[in-house]
Amino acid sequence: MSADVTGEVAAEVTGSRSLSREGPRLTGRAAALLVAITFLAILALVPARQLLDQRGRIAELERRATQLENQNATLRSEVSHLRDPAELERLARECLGMVAPGETALVVPGADPDHADC
Repeated sequence: MSADVTGEVAAEVTGSRSLSREGPRLTGRAAALLVAITFLAILALVPARQLLDQRGRIAELERRATQLENQNATLRSEVSHLRDPAELERLARECLGMVAPGETALVVPGADPDHADC
């Protein structure tokens, strides 16, 4: 009888073991692979973040370069405008109160001339 009881107990243990494996089993290889993939993903985060930061910095620098090019174009236009002798004479008369030889300058006391362009 003891052999019969031992066989039944062994059958019950084997049966219960097979019933407890309902989901996929995590083997040593699978665990090592999971750890390796996680490690590689963590290592890839730093270069990915740096890449995104550099792209943002490049976009900001390109925007700033475009802005500076527009300012340079405006200043070039102003320089070419100021090289005109008629414009220089106008500025000298309005801003500096200069007169041509033979002209008489009149100054009105208390009057504040408008020097918006100076």
